[in-house]
Amino acid sequence: MSVNKLGKLAVIGFSTAIIAGCSTTATETDTSTVAEATDSSVQSEGADASTDQSFGAGQEGSLTSVIVEDEAVAEEVIVDPLAGVETVFYFDFDKSIVRPESREALAKHAQFLVNNPDARVVLEGHADERGTREYNMALGERRAKAISRYLTIQGVAASQIETVSFGEEVPVAFGSNSDAWQLNRRVEVRYE
Repeated sequence: MSVNKLGKLAVIGFSTAIIAGCSTTATETDTSTVAEATDSSVQSEGADASTDQSFGAGQEGSLTSVIVEDEAVAEEVIVDPLAGVETVFYFDFDKSIVRPESREALAKHAQFLVNNPDARVVLEGHADERGTREYNMALGERRAKAISRYLTIQGVAASQIETVSFGEEVPVAFGSNSDAWQLNRRVEVRYE
């Protein structure tokens, strides 16, 4: 479930709980607002709408509760500015050069970090299984540092960035073929 849908469900549930807990009758202001809303719904929906009650009524037609439309509820919705932005960046064999196709997504990460100086990011460098463990640890570190340099050039403070190398120790693809190796030559961006 997305954050947006979860927020809407929380607002609807909270509103329902408040409405269900209310036991007071409506004031004159509430009645006039309901009358205006009912009149406009009757005009827009025709004669059949007069029998369809959108509002709960108590004895003798007195108003006991009001149903609030979802758009009428003003609540701050948290939107993830990095939703859909890549967090894994791939490298060529034995290289630590940022690929051109990665630059757009990295620019979005940089902009987010510049706009949120309290945010911190960990860049996790990886390598495929070819080469010695020591060499792959150093290669993973060079790859993470390349992403770090790219972000700092874009204006991100160095204090917001941490680099870690896992070398060949944490593969995402198992196998000794070019497809598996390509998936393992990467830097993963993780926010703390």
